Amino acid sequence: MRKLAPVLAALALAATACGSEAAPQDGARTLTVFAAASLTESFGAMGKRFEAQNSGVTVKFGFEGSSALVQKLTQGAKADVFASADKANMDKVAKAGLIDGQPSVFATNRLVIAVGKGNPKGIKGLADLAKDGLTVVVCAPQVPCGSAAKKVQQSSGVTLKPASEEQDVKSVLAKVQTGDADAGLVYVTDATSAAAKVDKVDFPEAASAINDYPIAVVKDAPQAQLAGQFRDFVLGAEGRNELAKAGFGAP
Repeated sequence: MRKLAPVLAALALAATACGSEAAPQDGARTLTVFAAASLTESFGAMGKRFEAQNSGVTVKFGFEGSSALVQKLTQGAKADVFASADKANMDKVAKAGLIDGQPSVFATNRLVIAVGKGNPKGIKGLADLAKDGLTVVVCAPQVPCGSAAKKVQQSSGVTLKPASEEQDVKSVLAKVQTGDADAGLVYVTDATSAAAKVDKVDFPEAASAINDYPIAVVKDAPQAQLAGQFRDFVLGAEGRNELAKAGFGAP
């Protein structure tokens, strides 16, 4: 027994050490947020603040086009919060019975024309995008930024012939940044976040297609209480300040 004593003591110490290492994990929680691609920068910043204010919480984001996120949710993907770039896609999720309570609009956004630095093609407005010799890209019609692009064309009478229709606004922006496109219709917030690489051209017709951004807790969310806290954080003063810095309008 005397020979076994040191071994038993070492085992007990190891068990205690393992227990002390595991303890901090007991309160660990992961909040999964599905959010429109145009929210990448602002929600990313909010996620870090939320983590700092809630010990043991990790915020995991899924940023894609709103229509792609709707498809994932309706096919059974698990998330706690959904933030859409328009009401239409939020309505699809609500009609599928996947929303807990009523969605709340937390921001608005509008389109601008993203062009290369210095605006080498001299684009001054929406009508210029219909001129021959320009490579223009927009979002696909089912994506909120694509729906907005369609509305401004209808209201202005300007018909675009895009070289491609992308699945989210970040893909449109990327083509302008790399020079694969001369211009693209993106949100003012995206052009603002990429100000070092692109310039933006405002156009008055954008006022005919202002997008409302709603947020909601997903029904049967794995972290329902935490999801409600994050929704309230976005709707609160800190969230609105972060959204305003990114260029979003107030709801």
